[in-house]
Amino acid sequence: MSTQNQDLEIILNVTTQDGKDHALLALGGWRAMEVIRDYGLPIKAECGGACACATCHVYVDPAWLDKLVPPTEEEENMLDEAFEVQDNSRLSCQILMRPGFNGLHLTLAPGSEPD
Repeated sequence: MSTQNQDLEIILNVTTQDGKDHALLALGGWRAMEVIRDYGLPIKAECGGACACATCHVYVDPAWLDKLVPPTEEEENMLDEAFEVQDNSRLSCQILMRPGFNGLHLTLAPGSEPD
């Protein structure tokens, strides 16, 4: 693999609700929720990324919080509907993957797993 391709590679690290770690290859411009869902990990994501539910709730590794675009008021309102919200809670549908996010670590929150 050339150095140029390595610079473009984005690995999204995800810990599922059962504590298992997964390294997922992500594409720039995709929502973290789409990557997680497309790899078949247990995430509801009922609204498909429209920021109309809180079923893609994740915890962002604290080292990454300041690197993300801050949540919008709409996202914060949706997080009010989520279970066990913490200071590092985000909706994974609102995290757009980009090359600078290689190594981003998210943990799927309780209540985000499919029924």
